[in-house]
Amino acid sequence: MDKSSTLTSELQQQNQKWATGSEMLLSGLLMEGVDCVFGYPGGNVLNIYDAMVHNRDFKHILTRHEQGAIHAADGYARSTGKVGVCIATSGPGATNLVTGIATAYYDSVPLVIITGNVSTAVMGTDAFQEADIVSMTMSITKHSYLVRDAKELPRIVHEAFHIASTGRKGPVLIDIPKDVSNQKIPAQPASPIHIRGYHGNPTTNPAEIDRLIEVIAQAQKPVIIAGGGVVYSNASEELIAFANKTNIPVATTLLGLGGFPSAHHLWLGMPGHHGTYAANMAIQNADLILSVGSRFDDRVTMKLDGFAPQAKWIAHIDIDPAEIGKNIKTDIACIGDIKAVLQYANTLAVASDSSSWIAEVKQNKRLYPLKYNDSDTELKPQFVIEMIHETTQGNAIITTDVGQHQMWTAQFYKFKHPRSLITSGGLGTMGFGFPAAIGAQIGNPERLVVSINGDGGMQMCAQEMAICSINQIPVKIVVINNQVLGMVKQQQELMYERRYSQIDLAGSPDFIKLAEAYGIKGLRANNKEEAIRVWEEALQTPGPVLVEFVVPTEENVYPMVLAGTTLDQMIMGDFE
Repeated sequence: MDKSSTLTSELQQQNQKWATGSEMLLSGLLMEGVDCVFGYPGGNVLNIYDAMVHNRDFKHILTRHEQGAIHAADGYARSTGKVGVCIATSGPGATNLVTGIATAYYDSVPLVIITGNVSTAVMGTDAFQEADIVSMTMSITKHSYLVRDAKELPRIVHEAFHIASTGRKGPVLIDIPKDVSNQKIPAQPASPIHIRGYHGNPTTNPAEIDRLIEVIAQAQKPVIIAGGGVVYSNASEELIAFANKTNIPVATTLLGLGGFPSAHHLWLGMPGHHGTYAANMAIQNADLILSVGSRFDDRVTMKLDGFAPQAKWIAHIDIDPAEIGKNIKTDIACIGDIKAVLQYANTLAVASDSSSWIAEVKQNKRLYPLKYNDSDTELKPQFVIEMIHETTQGNAIITTDVGQHQMWTAQFYKFKHPRSLITSGGLGTMGFGFPAAIGAQIGNPERLVVSINGDGGMQMCAQEMAICSINQIPVKIVVINNQVLGMVKQQQELMYERRYSQIDLAGSPDFIKLAEAYGIKGLRANNKEEAIRVWEEALQTPGPVLVEFVVPTEENVYPMVLAGTTLDQMIMGDFE
């Protein structure tokens, strides 16, 4: 190389813009369209947090616990359809994310989780706050990266978002050692994505869809079980059109609620463990079961060898080939994006010969509706959920924690829009509901967000009221207070001959005073009249409000199918 060429090369290097790994990380997140990150700083992510100081485009919400951060990112993702992002430091910061990672993994929620780690020079020495988070979470992430060179960060960030948001969606982990986050590299954009062996959306086989349409034409008692995949693939309109064309009744799973409108004349309700009589009996008597984005979860099928005993055909539409035949033997497998599969199916769909079947399932729906023994002296939780539905007209985003209140919400709030129910399905994570509501509200600032919690789960996440107060995040926080671990109590009552063990939540805080301590208005209701009044006040109050509804300890969720029994062996409670 001559002197002039050497000089030119040196001048180019001098003009090259350099950036740290942390700066490239933040730049990559902004390029992916991230408008808010939830997190909690610590020693091994301080370089990343330092880079935020002069980056005004970067919005970060400081939660009060790492689990709050990942649940908030999860609620953001479920309610918007975008990828949620959270950040935590190494060691305990990273391990505090594990429950949230598993929650997102089992419910197919797209997240990018960024964790710090100790410097590469001391990795593997049990250094202070070192944890091999990549290995710990291998079974509950869609993919993981341990970044050893900052030059790889633009590519890794770009790939992580692509993997999280394509195919069967899920969480992706990026673990960044402290020295890598401080490493200076030439600033560079991400290169085009090419991931060897990864194909996000599998190719749909039209022949299988053709076969499905042929079977529908032969079926006389068909049922659709619509799951969370309908919501995640934005296929609600296609499902409605398909049901209308084929005249097939639809049951929606817990995660599928809202994917098919509850007001539709073909809707049967939720199937399974606490499902409706109409939905469960339709499944047990159907000659064709078509699962659309539902994985035949055990809470839907209950006793497997007694599931859908009359079915001549089991058909399954799913983006994940691993789900086909995993729990239930499948006769027709339509693998692919649900929206694309239904769009093609709708070009061929014809009405099934199901008029008498439709009359039968509608009669079951009419004769055996969801009901409860109302009271003028006590405040029933079902009444509270009905009141919330009536006042919001089904247009709110509802998040729940896990327990009896979750099932009452699924039963008595009539969802009519996709992405309007945010709840933990597969993992059943207590402490999820309220932080998820914060994320949903950040992602949907113009929508009303209502967080429905039990008195148990609320105490697992109550500290996040601080960020609602500080940032004036206007979530309406509902606490259904029955002074007990209600779902555990119900199972001990029915399956353990009332041998109650460790379920008494006496000694829980005064939730009104707790809310006020965080600077949030608190209201309480003990009867119907108070409930109507305080809920109206909550809706009229700008900013966050906590409303505690005191309900009877004895109230149970019915219908119920006990573990080890079939869907037609339903316990109807007082309406047996």
